[in-house]
Amino acid sequence: MSTTATLGTGTDQRLYDVADWYDAEALLTTDERTVLARLRNFLDAEAKPLLAGYWERGEFPEQLSQPLIDLDLMEPADLTVNGPVRGIYQGFRIFELARTDASLATWYTAQAGLFRTAIRVGASAEQQREWMPKVIDFSLKGVFSLTEPEHGSDIAGGLSTTARFETNSAAGPDGGSWVLDGAKRWIGGASTTDVLCVFARDIADGQVKAFLVDRTAAGVTLEKIHGKTSLRMMQNAHITLDGVRVPEAMRLHNVDSFKDVAAMLRAMRSDVAWIATGMQAGAFEAALAYVKERQQFGRSLGSFQLVQEKLARMLGNITASLSLVVRLTEQQSGGVVRDQDSALAKMQTSLMMRETVALAREVVGGNGISLAADVARFHADAEAVYSYEGTHEINALIIGRALTGVSAFTN
Repeated sequence: MSTTATLGTGTDQRLYDVADWYDAEALLTTDERTVLARLRNFLDAEAKPLLAGYWERGEFPEQLSQPLIDLDLMEPADLTVNGPVRGIYQGFRIFELARTDASLATWYTAQAGLFRTAIRVGASAEQQREWMPKVIDFSLKGVFSLTEPEHGSDIAGGLSTTARFETNSAAGPDGGSWVLDGAKRWIGGASTTDVLCVFARDIADGQVKAFLVDRTAAGVTLEKIHGKTSLRMMQNAHITLDGVRVPEAMRLHNVDSFKDVAAMLRAMRSDVAWIATGMQAGAFEAALAYVKERQQFGRSLGSFQLVQEKLARMLGNITASLSLVVRLTEQQSGGVVRDQDSALAKMQTSLMMRETVALAREVVGGNGISLAADVARFHADAEAVYSYEGTHEINALIIGRALTGVSAFTN
C-alpha cells in the first residue's frame, strides 16, 4: 500500500485499501477524502520521520502543532459549504491521526474532542457564541482536567477538588469569584494550553461544576509527569490548584452536576474508540510491510503459514473495530447517544487493539521492540489508550447495568 495519499477521478483509488477490508471509506464523500488525503500527505512527509526520535526522548514535536492547526481539519472550509461537518469524517480524521501516532491523535482530540465537547455541552449559549469559534481555530486552546491523583475510575463520587463561591456585592449580581483547591493528574497538553477546563465539587451543594482556569493564574502549578512507558511523546501534567480564583463568567453555566460531565464522556469515549481502531491499522500496516520484505530461511517472512494466520487475525480485529465505530458514529449523528453504546465501542476496540498490536510486534520478531520497525510505538502506546476514558472494567459495568437494569458499581 502506498503511503502517499493521492486521489484522482478513478473510483478504485482509496486511502485505506488494505486495513479497511470492507470499504467503510465508501461512506466518505470525495471532498472528505480529499481533506483526509491532505492530512495523510502531511503526516507521511513531516511527522513520521520525527516520531521515533521524539518518542524515545519523551518529547512532543512542537514544530508539528501549528502546521496541523493550519490544515483546518476541525471545520474545513471546503466541507462546511453545504452544512455541518459530518461525524463520519470526524471519525476518520481521528483514525488517520492514530494510524500514524497515538500521541498525535491524543493531542489533536484533546482540543477537537475533549475541550470542544466540554464547551458544546457545558457552556451556555452566550458562552458558546464567544468561545466556540476560538476553539475551532485554536486561538483558545484548552484541556479537559478531570482525573485526580487519587481518583480515576471512581471520579464521579470521589472527585475531591473543591470550589467555593465568594460574593462581591460591589460588582453587582454577577460579581464575585470562585476559589479552587485541589489537584489534577494525567492531564495531556496542559503545559502548552491557554486554559484548563477544571472540574471541582461546589462545597455549597456538593455538586460538580466546571471552570475555565487560566494556565498561568496565581496558584496554578504544573509538573511534567516523567517515567512513562506509554504515550511518551504526550506531555502529561500533574496540576496543583492552591486558592485559584476564577470569575463567575468563566464557569461553564450548563454544568450543574456530574450527570452533565457524563454527557461529555459519552462523546469522548467514541473518539477513543476511533483512536484504538486507527492504532490497529497503523501497527498492522507496519507489520505487513515488514513481513513482505524480511527474508528468513531463504524466503519472505510473509510466506509462512503461521505469519499469515496472525495477519488474518489482525485484519479481522480491525474490520470488526471499524464496523463498531462507524455504526456508533452513524447512531450518534442520528441523535441516539447512550452511555452503553460508547462504552461498548471503547471497551471492545481497545481489547482488540491490545491483541492486534501484540500480534504486530510478534510477527516482526526481535525487531518488534525496536522503534525502527515502527510497531514498537503502537505496542507501548496501546496500554495508555486501553485505560484512559474508562477502563475495560468500568465500561463493562456500564454495559452490564444497561443489560440487567442493576448497577454493579460499588459506593
